[in-house]
Amino acid sequence: MVTKLYLVIPCYNEEEVLPETSKRLLLKIKTLQETKRISDESRIVFVDDGSKDSTWKLIKKYHSENSTFSGIKLSKNKGHQNALLAGLAAVSELADAVISLDADLQDDINAIDKMLEKFENGNDIVYGVRSSRKKDTFFKRFTAEGFYKIMSFLGADIVFNHADYRLMSTRALQGLLEYKEVNLFLRGIVPLIGYKSDIVSYERSERFAGESKYPLRKMLSFAFEGITSLSVKPIRMIFSVGIIIFLISIIAMIYCLGSYLTGNTISGWTSLIMSIWLLGGLQLIAVGMIGEYIGKVYLETKARPKFIIEEFLH
Repeated sequence: MVTKLYLVIPCYNEEEVLPETSKRLLLKIKTLQETKRISDESRIVFVDDGSKDSTWKLIKKYHSENSTFSGIKLSKNKGHQNALLAGLAAVSELADAVISLDADLQDDINAIDKMLEKFENGNDIVYGVRSSRKKDTFFKRFTAEGFYKIMSFLGADIVFNHADYRLMSTRALQGLLEYKEVNLFLRGIVPLIGYKSDIVSYERSERFAGESKYPLRKMLSFAFEGITSLSVKPIRMIFSVGIIIFLISIIAMIYCLGSYLTGNTISGWTSLIMSIWLLGGLQLIAVGMIGEYIGKVYLETKARPKFIIEEFLH
């Protein structure tokens, strides 16, 4: 049986890259169809995440010119993860396998061949994993690899150097849709599904047009979202720090009491002020961290829709 493959590409203000991206993806799909690797009913699905430029006009144009292109328009901008989930959910019952990738095509589309091979060998999930980060700046490489190591330390089961370039079978997609949380971090949720999986390594390219939609501020926010969505270790670590400080304070109290009884008391304004600032800072950090988790609980209990599809071009 020939695989019916759908490619899902979230887009936000991608008018600069879409002309080249659509050309490359169409050529890839046609090549796979000609070699009988995938079905003639395979599709390329662009998901417009509330773009403010001509992204949706371009998607409609490609769809009208070639039925291989499909489009999904969200009612408003909901963020990359929600846009990706919207696309996956919309095609979950239409395809045998779905591959998600970014519109800038920095992820090597030639890895699709190996992903299909792994899928045909019985894997429900195939992760695209960067073979190296030599092309990244030192800062980008240091922060990115540090993020994966921190996530692993905090107990999150994520694939090292994997973003959102992956193949998922229909069965795996149905499993993913069972996860109802509003705070989405897909690269941490997908490994929780548990079906047979494998990886495909590839070399990441430079962005050929446009600008990255993930500046440092968004990257830090995304990392914090991932940590607080998948692990409660930060709260436990704060609790542990609290215990350590409490034990230190008991030792300090015994020392101060001994000094008082022996008449060796020394006025220590500096140490007192430093202690107040240290404990005050730790308390604010603890309250802020707990507040972050409470805020997530608040959003989850509202059960608001993660996305609303305004238009679907089949």
